[in-house]
Amino acid sequence: MRKQFYLLIIAMVMASHICVSGQELYVFSDPASNVPAKSLSVKYGSKWMEENSLGNKLIQSRQMAEASIGLNKKWMFRPSLTFSDMYTNRVMKWESASLYAKYRFYSSDDVHRHFRAAAYLKGVMSSNNLQFEELTSDGDQSVIQGGVILTQLINKLAISSTISLTEVLDGERWLKYLGPRNFGYSSFNYSLSAGYLLFPKKYTSYKQTNFNLYLELLGSRGIDRKFYFVDLAPAMQFIINSNTKVNLGYRFQVKGNAYRMASAAPSISLSVERTFFNTFKK
Repeated sequence: MRKQFYLLIIAMVMASHICVSGQELYVFSDPASNVPAKSLSVKYGSKWMEENSLGNKLIQSRQMAEASIGLNKKWMFRPSLTFSDMYTNRVMKWESASLYAKYRFYSSDDVHRHFRAAAYLKGVMSSNNLQFEELTSDGDQSVIQGGVILTQLINKLAISSTISLTEVLDGERWLKYLGPRNFGYSSFNYSLSAGYLLFPKKYTSYKQTNFNLYLELLGSRGIDRKFYFVDLAPAMQFIINSNTKVNLGYRFQVKGNAYRMASAAPSISLSVERTFFNTFKK
């Protein structure tokens, strides 16, 4: 499977000479841009990964439902829920609820290009106990995460970078001053994402289907414990009628020593998102 996605990466590079509008609708991270003002975007996604338990290979999954609300051009909010069998011995159950808020504090726009900067904060309430060194805001633990996003769009190419801090809100974190512990409670996270809009080469109608390819580098390093990992995540995306996105992504570890779920096994993600423009009128 990795060989197939390496071919996708090569295709991304070869396609960079096509001068059409770029895309920044990343699959594994958020850009500094928000959903359109007064609009609602609903998304349903699934993640699958393989676990080798006592010699038996099991497929674990997480189901996610979220709604992104564009309050105005600067503010957006995103409540979400996850359901998973990753921590429940193959029993699918409610896992987490979260709220994400993003504020775009800088924007410099021009024809076929822009630069934007935003800050975000996300709180997650999870039913899971702290079991791994990897700290995420996907529902694995109860956490609070905040960071800054910088996104540059030039014609077809969109580059985005994120840095953030994650802090566990699990009750066990208050014991960290009393003695040794198994896991860390704080991490520094970073990402670098690139996207290319491959088709259409020329727009004639908003009903044309867009085909985008992405490559994202995602990493994390412990602050109070010595662990780290670096992942690569190629992905493809179809945008239909300018309002429906279908995303398919593959994420795998390149390097790291962190104790992660399923020993850092590769994962596959599939999601569908629908945007309803001008949902909230003045």
